[in-house]
Amino acid sequence: MKTPKVAVVMGSDSDFEVVKPCIKRLKSFGIEVVVRIISAHRTPEAAKEFASGAKDEGFDCIIGAAGKAAHLPGVLAAFTTLPVIGIPIKSSTMDGLDSLLSIVQMPSGIPVATVAINGSDNAAILACQMLALKYDELGEKLTEFKEEMKTSVEAKDAKIQAMADEV
Repeated sequence: MKTPKVAVVMGSDSDFEVVKPCIKRLKSFGIEVVVRIISAHRTPEAAKEFASGAKDEGFDCIIGAAGKAAHLPGVLAAFTTLPVIGIPIKSSTMDGLDSLLSIVQMPSGIPVATVAINGSDNAAILACQMLALKYDELGEKLTEFKEEMKTSVEAKDAKIQAMADEV
C-alpha cells in the first residue's frame, strides 16, 4: 500500500523553527514529508506549479506556513483540490494576528483549514486525521496517540493531587 505523503511548504527559512514540530509529528506517524520554501509573492509561479502538480506527485495533503501577509496557504489552495492546512506564523507585527486573519479569511470556494498561530503540531495531527480516512493505520496510530495523552494527563492529575495533599 502507498505511504501517506504530505508537503510542508513555508514562505521563508525563518519559519523553519516553527514548522519543525509539524515535521517531527508527521514523521512519527510514518508519513513521508517533503519540505519546501516557496514564496507566494517572490516565487508565485513556483507556488502555482507546485500546488497544481502536487496530486500527480502523490501528495495527500499540503501544509502551508506563512507569516505577515501569509498568502501562501491560500495561493496553494487556489491551484489544487488537495486539502490545505494553514499555519499562521507569529511575526513581529501584530503577534501573528495578521497572519491568522490572512489565512483564515479565504473567499468562498478556496478553503484553507487553519490552526492556531505557530500551531504546527496541530497542523500535523489534523493532517493525520484527514489521511486516516484513507489510511487505516493512521487511525490506529491516532488512537494510540490520544491514549498516550490521556495517560499523561492522568499521571499529572495524580501527582498534583498528591502535592495538594502535602500543602
